[in-house]
Amino acid sequence: MRVLLRDDIDGVGKRGDIVEVARGFARNFLLPEGKALVASEGVQEQASSMRRARDLRDAKDREAADTVATAISASPVTVKARAGAEGRLFGSVTTTDLAEAIEAQTGAVIDRRKIHLPEPIKSLGTHVVPVHLHADVDAEVTVEVVAG
Repeated sequence: MRVLLRDDIDGVGKRGDIVEVARGFARNFLLPEGKALVASEGVQEQASSMRRARDLRDAKDREAADTVATAISASPVTVKARAGAEGRLFGSVTTTDLAEAIEAQTGAVIDRRKIHLPEPIKSLGTHVVPVHLHADVDAEVTVEVVAG
Protein backbone atom coordinates (compact mmCIF):
# COMPACT_ATOMS: atom_id res chain seq x y z
CA MET A 1 0.00 0.00 0.00
CA ARG A 2 1.37 3.43 -0.92
CA VAL A 3 1.20 6.04 1.84
CA LEU A 4 2.41 9.60 2.40
CA LEU A 5 4.27 9.87 5.70
CA ARG A 6 3.25 12.78 7.95
CA ASP A 7 6.03 12.06 10.52
CA ASP A 8 9.54 10.62 10.47
CA ILE A 9 9.33 6.89 11.12
CA ASP A 10 12.50 4.88 11.77
CA GLY A 11 13.10 2.20 9.18
CA VAL A 12 10.29 3.46 6.93
CA GLY A 13 11.03 7.03 5.81
CA LYS A 14 10.88 10.71 6.58
CA ARG A 15 8.05 13.21 6.57
CA GLY A 16 6.81 13.92 3.04
CA ASP A 17 8.04 10.65 1.55
CA ILE A 18 5.65 8.43 -0.38
CA VAL A 19 6.54 4.85 0.53
CA GLU A 20 5.23 1.35 -0.03
CA VAL A 21 4.31 -0.41 3.24
CA ALA A 22 2.43 -3.55 4.19
CA ARG A 23 -1.36 -3.12 4.27
CA GLY A 24 -1.60 -4.29 7.89
CA PHE A 25 1.09 -1.86 9.03
CA ALA A 26 -0.71 1.01 7.33
CA ARG A 27 -4.20 -0.05 8.45
CA ASN A 28 -3.31 -0.91 12.06
CA PHE A 29 -0.64 1.65 12.90
CA LEU A 30 0.12 4.43 10.43
CA LEU A 31 -3.39 5.53 9.49
CA PRO A 32 -5.07 5.35 12.94
CA GLU A 33 -2.15 7.15 14.60
CA GLY A 34 -2.28 9.92 11.99
CA LYS A 35 1.30 9.24 10.90
CA ALA A 36 0.39 8.67 7.24
CA LEU A 37 -2.20 9.32 4.55
CA VAL A 38 -3.21 7.01 1.72
CA ALA A 39 -1.24 8.15 -1.33
CA SER A 40 -3.85 9.10 -3.91
CA GLU A 41 -3.36 11.14 -7.09
CA GLY A 42 -3.80 14.54 -5.42
CA VAL A 43 -1.32 13.87 -2.62
CA GLN A 44 1.77 14.59 -4.75
CA GLU A 45 1.53 18.36 -4.20
CA GLN A 46 1.15 17.92 -0.46
CA ALA A 47 4.14 15.55 -0.42
CA SER A 48 6.35 18.03 -2.26
CA SER A 49 5.40 20.86 0.11
CA MET A 50 6.15 18.62 3.12
CA ARG A 51 9.56 17.75 1.64
CA ARG A 52 10.36 21.43 1.02
CA ALA A 53 9.47 22.28 4.62
CA ARG A 54 11.59 19.35 5.86
CA ASP A 55 14.57 20.47 3.76
CA LEU A 56 14.33 24.03 5.07
CA ARG A 57 14.12 22.80 8.67
CA ASP A 58 17.12 20.49 8.14
CA ALA A 59 19.17 23.34 6.67
CA LYS A 60 18.28 25.57 9.60
CA ASP A 61 19.18 22.82 12.10
CA ARG A 62 22.51 22.23 10.35
CA GLU A 63 23.39 25.94 10.48
CA ALA A 64 22.55 26.04 14.18
CA ALA A 65 24.68 22.94 14.79
CA ASP A 66 27.62 24.52 12.92
CA THR A 67 27.33 27.62 15.09
CA VAL A 68 27.29 25.56 18.28
CA ALA A 69 30.23 23.46 17.04
CA THR A 70 32.40 26.53 16.50
CA ALA A 71 31.40 27.95 19.88
CA ILE A 72 32.25 24.82 21.87
CA SER A 73 35.44 24.03 19.94
CA ALA A 74 36.87 27.54 20.34
CA SER A 75 37.95 27.34 23.97
CA PRO A 76 38.43 24.60 26.55
CA VAL A 77 35.73 23.90 29.11
CA THR A 78 36.90 23.75 32.73
CA VAL A 79 35.28 21.36 35.18
CA LYS A 80 36.14 21.43 38.88
CA ALA A 81 36.07 18.15 40.77
CA ARG A 82 37.36 16.82 44.08
CA ALA A 83 40.54 14.81 43.63
CA GLY A 84 43.07 12.89 45.69
CA ALA A 85 46.80 13.52 45.88
CA GLU A 86 47.58 11.36 42.84
CA GLY A 87 45.15 13.22 40.59
CA ARG A 88 42.44 10.58 40.81
CA LEU A 89 38.91 11.97 41.21
CA PHE A 90 36.78 10.94 44.17
CA GLY A 91 33.80 10.68 41.85
CA SER A 92 33.74 11.10 38.09
CA VAL A 93 32.84 13.67 35.46
CA THR A 94 29.83 12.47 33.49
CA THR A 95 28.02 13.70 30.39
CA THR A 96 25.56 15.58 32.60
CA ASP A 97 28.42 17.46 34.27
CA LEU A 98 29.91 18.27 30.89
CA ALA A 99 26.60 19.51 29.46
CA GLU A 100 26.12 21.82 32.47
CA ALA A 101 29.70 23.13 32.24
CA ILE A 102 29.40 23.77 28.48
CA GLU A 103 26.15 25.67 29.00
CA ALA A 104 27.59 27.73 31.88
CA GLN A 105 30.83 28.64 30.10
CA THR A 106 29.81 29.00 26.44
CA GLY A 107 26.04 29.49 26.60
CA ALA A 108 25.49 26.61 24.15
CA VAL A 109 22.77 24.21 25.29
CA ILE A 110 23.71 20.62 24.43
CA ASP A 111 21.72 17.53 25.30
CA ARG A 112 23.81 15.17 27.41
CA ARG A 113 22.94 12.28 25.08
CA LYS A 114 24.81 14.00 22.25
CA ILE A 115 28.06 13.94 24.23
CA HIS A 116 29.86 10.66 23.49
CA LEU A 117 31.93 9.75 26.51
CA PRO A 118 33.01 6.09 26.37
CA GLU A 119 33.43 6.06 30.14
CA PRO A 120 33.21 8.77 32.80
CA ILE A 121 36.34 10.88 33.30
CA LYS A 122 38.08 9.81 36.52
CA SER A 123 41.35 11.76 36.43
CA LEU A 124 42.58 15.33 36.39
CA GLY A 125 43.96 16.77 33.18
CA THR A 126 42.91 17.59 29.66
CA HIS A 127 40.51 15.31 27.81
CA VAL A 128 39.07 15.56 24.29
CA VAL A 129 35.40 14.58 24.13
CA PRO A 130 33.46 14.10 20.84
CA VAL A 131 30.00 15.66 20.51
CA HIS A 132 27.47 14.66 17.83
CA LEU A 133 25.36 17.76 17.16
CA HIS A 134 23.62 16.89 13.88
CA ALA A 135 23.64 14.08 11.32
CA ASP A 136 26.36 15.97 9.41
CA VAL A 137 28.02 17.93 12.24
CA ASP A 138 30.42 16.53 14.82
CA ALA A 139 32.64 18.55 17.13
CA GLU A 140 35.26 17.95 19.77
CA VAL A 141 35.26 19.66 23.14
CA THR A 142 38.47 20.06 25.11
CA VAL A 143 37.70 19.47 28.76
CA GLU A 144 40.13 20.49 31.48
CA VAL A 145 39.40 18.75 34.77
CA VAL A 146 40.95 20.67 37.68
CA ALA A 147 40.97 20.03 41.41
CA GLY A 148 38.32 22.10 43.13
